[in-house]
Formats: sequence, C-alpha cells, structure tokens
Amino acid sequence: MIIRTITCHRSYNHGAMLQTLALVTFLSSLGHDVKVIDYWPKYMRAEHRIPPLYNHWGIRQLYLLAKIPSDIKRNRRKKAFKRFYLRYIPVADQCYHSFEDLKQDPPESDLYVAGSDQIWNTSFLNGKDPAFYLDFGTPKRKISYAASFATDGLKVGTEPFVKTQLANFDEISVREESALKILNRLGYNGCVVVDPVFLLPVEQWDRFDKGALAGEKYILIYDFEPKGQSIEPLAKRLARLHDCKIYSVGPYKYSYSDKNFVDVGPDVFVSLIKHARCVISNSFHGTAFSMIYHRDFFVVNRQDGLNVRMHDLLTRYDLINRLVDPGVSDKDLMMGIDYNTLEMKISRDIELSKSFLQRQLELVK
Repeated sequence: MIIRTITCHRSYNHGAMLQTLALVTFLSSLGHDVKVIDYWPKYMRAEHRIPPLYNHWGIRQLYLLAKIPSDIKRNRRKKAFKRFYLRYIPVADQCYHSFEDLKQDPPESDLYVAGSDQIWNTSFLNGKDPAFYLDFGTPKRKISYAASFATDGLKVGTEPFVKTQLANFDEISVREESALKILNRLGYNGCVVVDPVFLLPVEQWDRFDKGALAGEKYILIYDFEPKGQSIEPLAKRLARLHDCKIYSVGPYKYSYSDKNFVDVGPDVFVSLIKHARCVISNSFHGTAFSMIYHRDFFVVNRQDGLNVRMHDLLTRYDLINRLVDPGVSDKDLMMGIDYNTLEMKISRDIELSKSFLQRQLELVK
C-alpha cells in the first residue's frame, strides 16, 4: 500500500522532526511504502521576515547586515537538522512550494495521513492552511493521526474554516483530550491516540545514542523561552540536590548552563535525554522522551500559553505533580516516578493507537 503523510517535517525543532520520523517508521514496519509529502510553502521557508518599519531600501540593507552574526549561528543549527533530515526521513521526490501546486498535482497514494504535532494550531499559519487538512488529492482514504490544535480553543474567526476543512477526513484522531473537545464543539467525533514517538520501542531510539554522554552527571534543560527565567532557579536547585552539572539543549544559550547544545540535531537531543539525571522542560516532546527513557522530569509553564499539550499529557497519566513552579519544595523535587505503573498505562494507549492505525489500513484494502 502507498501511504503519504503530511506534517511540519522541515521545522528546526527536535520534537517536530522526531515525530515525523516515528510515524513513517511505524507505518513502514507494517510493510507499506511510506513517505512524507514534501510540502514547504513560502511561509515556512522564509529566511527573513522584514518588519514594515524597515521596508526602505537603505534601512533594509542595514537591518540584514546587522542580522549576519545571528544568521551564522542559526545556520549551524540548521545544518545539523538538515543532516538528520536527509539521513533518516524518507521524503517523496516532488517538493510543493504552495498549496495551489499541491492541489493541482497531488501525490498518488492509497492513504493520506495528516499529523502529528501542532499542524492544526490556528495561531500559526499552518493551522490555517488547507494542506494540513488534506484538502487535495483523491486517495481511497484520508485520516489524521495525533493531530494537535496545541491550545484549548481556536483562534477567533477560524472556526468556520476549520469546521469546513475537517469534513475532508474519513477518520479523525487527535493527540489531546482538549482537541477532542474542540472537535465535539465543531460537530465532529474523533479519538485520542498517542504521539507517534511512543509507537516505537526504546531500542529504535537508542540507535541515535553514540555513547558520548554515558557516565556524565547532568540536569538537562529544554527551554523554549530565550531568557529562561522560569526554569533557571529550578535547574540550579536540582543541580545542587543531585550534585551534578546543568546542560541545555535547544535554540538558546543560557549563562547558567555548564554546556549549551544549540547546534545539534534531533539525534543528540535523544541521547541527551537518555543519559540525563533529570529533565526540566516546557516542551511536549521533552516530556514525552523523558517518559520513554524513564527519566525523572519536571514541566514548567510557558509564557506563550502553549501549555495545554503538556497539561493533557500529564493529567492523562496521573503526573500532574510533575508540573511545578519555582516554589516547589526540595522534597517534591527529589520525588521519583513510579515507572512500573506508568508503563502499564502508556502501553495500553500505545496498543489502542496501533490498533487505530491498523484498522484504517484494513479499511483501505
């Protein structure tokens, strides 16, 4: 069977790229021809978004010149992601640079799968793009897998668009309970499934671990806020309690971190989580991989409001006590996680999620 998936696969984000890989890998393991639709519209590939204030030619040139140092740093990070992308993610040959191109010449396939991750986040342009609602092509079946709205409500004014676009699907699955509530408000049914990264056994993630971090004692920080003010005090306390260093991974450097892994790809991200004594993050996939590797972890709310994803995940597995603020006690910071009980709960949901996908494949035949 030919299967084509669509997601934000070119994002310079560890979780986005790893979930892309996971879904394709799992479906391929069932014996199918699976590739990612190489959808890369202008709003995703734009290198510079010039503020209107700088539209004058001379000011524009000065603005671009001033950005050169940061661009050099960003390009090192991009190269690390590109190496991972080219080596591990199977992408269909044709690249589509607009929805119109995709609509006019859609990839041949028996099954289209939209998802996972924040493809329906209406605060972003991709959440308002018909491509991520499979408004193209005529395969035998169209489904979503673990799609996320990322918030507990749609952006004002987007409800009619989303409601219309969801009619494209033969079956809808989402990643969060909050997404299920949005579907129900729009008049649709769906089911909750696990993020694709949970579909693969830990042994498959271990292939990215080269052993370089084995034996190092560190707390790992995965922070999406440039100043890191919410996580810094917790990181320092945990480093003291565990008598270890602080490492960070992600797009930003922090002065309080002993090592900053900025210019690394998703493979190093996986290895860093595997060997960490504890992980502090405000990221869904930072949390997910901590669970996969049975790491102690804590979650801190983000200022941008994209917290419902982590809240839903923690609530589902009775881990809401891992959501902390700077006032948390040392006793709570040293409290471990009962992974024997947690593994039984996650395993149940993984099997239900695999059954969902296998049922969809049967319906195509």
